[in-house]
Amino acid sequence: MTAGPDAPTAASAATTPATGFTTRPLDLECDVPLVHAWVTNERARFWGMQNASLDDVRREYAAIAASGHHRARIGSRDGTPVFLVETYDPHRHELAARTTLAPGDLGMHFLVAPPTGATERGFTRSVIEAVLAECFADPAVGRVVVEPDARNTAVHALNAAVGFEVEGEVRLSDKTALLSTCTRAAFEGRTRR
Repeated sequence: MTAGPDAPTAASAATTPATGFTTRPLDLECDVPLVHAWVTNERARFWGMQNASLDDVRREYAAIAASGHHRARIGSRDGTPVFLVETYDPHRHELAARTTLAPGDLGMHFLVAPPTGATERGFTRSVIEAVLAECFADPAVGRVVVEPDARNTAVHALNAAVGFEVEGEVRLSDKTALLSTCTRAAFEGRTRR
């Protein structure tokens, strides 16, 4: 059985106590303008939506919401949206044809909002730790799978810091990705305080 992208449930909010972040399902009516601003920002060049219109973003996230195996959530701190996270069943993704996946695998993408003021040291790491803690809160998830653009060296370093191991490059329809995986034990070993 594969891990589903549904814990916490799609209708629920989740809080990661150690970080103070909360997540909730992306609301197509309210959140699309915000997400559009994030994904078209230069900092999000590896997200692949630099030239997307508002309608393009709405269609993309409507398709995600309708898929049944992919979900998008908005992450907030102190009530302010600060990141986007997507989780998906990698067995229903093009990755399935290009690598060996295991039961309990959960695919994940995350995007931190552009800063609106002074940058906070360690902020992005705290976001990915909160995202992974939420992923591993589902006991069915044994491993998180990511496939960032191979050129995105900043995220590769961040992934390694929280326990991801590189599996290798894989050619996807829109990029050459650096496939990496993180087990629950590796994450806990890297983030235990």
